[in-house]
Amino acid sequence: QVQLVESGGGVVQAGGSLRLSCAASGRTFESNAMGWFRQAPGKERQFVATISGIGGTTYYTDSVKGRFTISRDNAKNTLYLQMNSLKPEDTAVYYCAARAGPTPYKVSETYPYWGQGTQVTVSS
Repeated sequence: QVQLVESGGGVVQAGGSLRLSCAASGRTFESNAMGWFRQAPGKERQFVATISGIGGTTYYTDSVKGRFTISRDNAKNTLYLQMNSLKPEDTAVYYCAARAGPTPYKVSETYPYWGQGTQVTVSS
């Protein structure tokens, strides 16, 4: 079982930056690929980024490439999402999620463990 707690959300102006963190329980954090997803009001949950268990492989959705960076510190059992050049369309609840294995995937249904989410609001 993996428990996830996100933090770092807030309100920021367009062009600004935020860093989200996700603290994970358990002693085998490095065995879990991790992902960030987001859900805007009235829309389906959307893949944002994913990272392999040891952090060597990452994938991003096209709309955040070059602006967002996913990373992890396995010694601290923590996942990060650095978000730069934020746009109003990035406004959403952001969720971190963990897979049962180390291979990163973009599909939310492959993630059995989810955090409670943190709100990110980008004003224009």
